[in-house]
Amino acid sequence: MRRRLYWLLPDLVSARRTMDDLLLARIAEEHLHFVGRESADMSGLHVANVLQTSDVVKAAEWGVGIGAVLGAATGVSLGWLDLFGAAPPSAVLVVVMGIAGALFGAWASSMIGVSVPSERIKRFAPAVEAGQILMMVDVPRSRVEEIEQRLKSLHPEAHLEGLEPNIPAFP
Repeated sequence: MRRRLYWLLPDLVSARRTMDDLLLARIAEEHLHFVGRESADMSGLHVANVLQTSDVVKAAEWGVGIGAVLGAATGVSLGWLDLFGAAPPSAVLVVVMGIAGALFGAWASSMIGVSVPSERIKRFAPAVEAGQILMMVDVPRSRVEEIEQRLKSLHPEAHLEGLEPNIPAFP
């Protein structure tokens, strides 16, 4: 189980130095995620992807649930209407329509969710727009204190902004 640490760094130079220090501390690059202004040159940093910067996963989860319910309800309605003459058994129709609704709901809502900023990092938007760099570090539970102390001692310009107790399976 990993914990996610949020740090604000003043600039790109500091972010690159911090990343190098974390790599030396044996934190793998795939566990480091950086968010900066859209105009910032983030070369050399492991930039956060759409799963970490948007609410696409949350939206897809909602879409699956709502789509499955609406699809199953449509299957029930079609079973009652018996539009197909020799209709398949209504249980099969309800399940098939529920699955189709879940898939469509996931797709449609994820298209919306990709444009919605993540609730987890929304509070950092003003600092990021002001030019600071948000660093998200996923560390093993047993190393949280060690990494916090290392960054506080090596990078006094960095500010610890919080700890997320459980990082999501799909960031």
